[in-house]
Amino acid sequence: MKITREELAVQVDVAQWSWLRAHLERGGLIVVNRGLDLVEVGVSIASDDTAVVGDWIQTGLLAKPSAEQISAWDANEEISFSTLIISPYVLIQEQKP
Repeated sequence: MKITREELAVQVDVAQWSWLRAHLERGGLIVVNRGLDLVEVGVSIASDDTAVVGDWIQTGLLAKPSAEQISAWDANEEISFSTLIISPYVLIQEQKP
């Protein structure tokens, strides 16, 4: 069954860093660069579009959180993220302040 953009768009939610920390500890968080559309990334991952996803990884637009990001997020509880679950991953995109 193919997942559609519309199905994923309604699943986008907002979360605080403290809610996402458990997913970090299990290795399930993927940071999506703000220049990418979160839903489009979700569609590409869900449909196993390895060429597109691989390009995003190669260019650093899609990555695991860095130590610097984790430190910054731990220090500021006001940061919120747009989130989308594409099991087993949780895609996160830091919202603009």
